[in-house]
Amino acid sequence: MKLLITRPMTAAVTARARDEFDVEIRDSNAPLSINEMARALRDYDVVVPTLGDVFSADVFEMVTVPRCKLLANFGVGFNHIDVAAAQAAGVRVTNTPGAVTDATADIAMTLLLATARRAGEGERLVRSGNWQGWHPTQMLGQHVTGKRVGIIGMGRIGQAIARRCHFGFGMQVSYQSRTPKDLDFPAEFVPDLATLAAVVDFLVVAVPGGVDTFHLIDASVLSAMRPSAILVNIARGEVVDEAALIHALKTGQIAGAGLDVYEFEPAVPQALREMENVTLLPHLGTATEEVRTDMGHMALDNVAAFVAGRPLPNLV
Repeated sequence: MKLLITRPMTAAVTARARDEFDVEIRDSNAPLSINEMARALRDYDVVVPTLGDVFSADVFEMVTVPRCKLLANFGVGFNHIDVAAAQAAGVRVTNTPGAVTDATADIAMTLLLATARRAGEGERLVRSGNWQGWHPTQMLGQHVTGKRVGIIGMGRIGQAIARRCHFGFGMQVSYQSRTPKDLDFPAEFVPDLATLAAVVDFLVVAVPGGVDTFHLIDASVLSAMRPSAILVNIARGEVVDEAALIHALKTGQIAGAGLDVYEFEPAVPQALREMENVTLLPHLGTATEEVRTDMGHMALDNVAAFVAGRPLPNLV
């Protein structure tokens, strides 16, 4: 069986793929074009795509009887794949849950702390050579310990963020999700999103992408937040209405934002890049050697199961 991996991988994953499979590993880090996706469905038995490889219904319409029978997605999020269209074409889809949880939660805390304590602004000041030295009112930020955090989405990643907030910083945790969760730490379930937004110091977005969460954080949610509150997004860029966020930041509706993802990624609006009260990261949520290797092995575990005719470990 022929396997296509759409991006370069870590050395360990590359070595395993070459050892176990008849594999082609694309040498570009750019997303697949629509013609490349059609070719992948026509010419390979299994494809390992990732974020940016938009296997939409239109792509499956181009290849009505695909040779490919498995899209073993590299990543836990799979909103770039039209799963219904894939299934209708006889293509199964898997993902890599679990491997990304702690690394993504760590990035959420990085953004929360960096924005609250103005770390990015401070680093830029030092690098500029304009720092005049310490004084009692220098770059006063927000205290984090003991504050109230609201987490939108209490799945694996949301719970990992909540544990860090509660056990690490003594924060009061409130959350919004489709249903209340049985948790091993104290947390208040708030079913209404606007109500949650109105009572927290930090609002962290940790929901999957897709049509159900598109622009979940819109102007109404942002206007409900306190003027001193900070928004953190480590979910998907399109979960936040970026234009509404820029307006909220410009008008002082909220105090700041920490972002690892963007609505039109990799394009980041000039307005956001110019704001000192916004921390911007280049989608670093899972960017550690260990985690990316674990993700790659999990994707290849799905491929190996498919090749051997075994049940797929992470079928979506």
